Amino acid sequence: MNLPFVIPKSLAGSHDGPLAAYVESYAALLHSRGYRPATLRLHLQLIARFNRWLARTHRDARDVDERVMRCFLRSRFGSKPPPNGAPHVLRRLLELMRAAGAAAVEKALPPVPAERLVEHYRRYLLAELGLAPSTVTGYEWHVRKFLFRQYGNGKICLRRCQLQDAIRFIREVGSRSGLRHTQLLVAALRSFFRFLFHRGEIDRDLAPAIPNVPHWTLASLPKYLSAETVERVLSRCERHTPLERRNYAMLSLLARLGLRGREVLHLALEDIDWEASQITIRASKGPGWTRLPLPADTAKAIADYLHQGRPSCDSRRVFVRARAPHSGGLTNSALIFAVRTALKRAGVSAPRMGAHLFRHSLATSMLRQGCSLEEIGQLLRHRSPNTTMVYAKVDLNTLRPLALPWPGGVR
Repeated sequence: MNLPFVIPKSLAGSHDGPLAAYVESYAALLHSRGYRPATLRLHLQLIARFNRWLARTHRDARDVDERVMRCFLRSRFGSKPPPNGAPHVLRRLLELMRAAGAAAVEKALPPVPAERLVEHYRRYLLAELGLAPSTVTGYEWHVRKFLFRQYGNGKICLRRCQLQDAIRFIREVGSRSGLRHTQLLVAALRSFFRFLFHRGEIDRDLAPAIPNVPHWTLASLPKYLSAETVERVLSRCERHTPLERRNYAMLSLLARLGLRGREVLHLALEDIDWEASQITIRASKGPGWTRLPLPADTAKAIADYLHQGRPSCDSRRVFVRARAPHSGGLTNSALIFAVRTALKRAGVSAPRMGAHLFRHSLATSMLRQGCSLEEIGQLLRHRSPNTTMVYAKVDLNTLRPLALPWPGGVR
């Protein structure tokens, strides 16, 4: 076993103690996942303390489970939250021990009534309605919060569920959430009440009685940056470290092709045709794919990252975590961080900080260069022309002659 360093006996307690037989296996596991030696040492220090605590409290490996881990963390850190990563280290060690048949198997607690009902609802959405898993996840998240708000861990009496309960919950959430979040909550509760009526859990369908969230289509202008500002943001990006090369390549895809954040994060190595200078985009909304030309500067940015920044791992995704475990999926928060860092470095105060800022900016720039809405919709892969119509409102020079004179206005 070729580890990056020799494990000192005093550090990992490898010479005795209940965990003696698993320390080296744990170190080998983290080394295979790309963890740095310094990080590995910190993990082993925590495991060494856990090992000594087990011996001091007269416990062996067969006693180790989630409850024992929590007892150790409380004895070690008291009422303070454990340092970032400590529970994950012990949980990973426990998984390794269970795989070896040494630790106690986790005892599954019976699900509370709310969780059982949410599970039935989930199966209904997937099997009978055929909704996408991402949509189902969002719906069940809102429904779970509603049920626990109403009933907690206790018994659920759906016959006594009133419309006012749902409306009150929507008002509470809406008062501290954005418009989109509240709209999804309304859609989820309507779906849930239809499910209950379909199963005969309630006497009447309450879904149509849940009021809409006030919203007017095309009521706002898309938030965007000028073409010059986008170029300044890209030119100010640092590209010296692997993390900076990765972030610059992702930003280039957003700015040049107007990709959605999810499409960038899920881009696979086989989706890039280097000889044809093309890239295949897997649809983030529904099935299907689209092939787009790959701009030369974006191709160079991706190639620089693959050759000089991307860690070696078994993931097929182009963009992976900069820190171990590298194979873990890159989350949307990493992309948002890249966008915010680039905007801050360029000194740009943007109206919004998400990946869609560059998508809107590209569409607006194309419109001002004379591209038609149909061409913009094709590049952005809109299903409906109505989605693209919002960009017509940013062409103020074309819209200005259509404005009617306003009494008392400036001539």
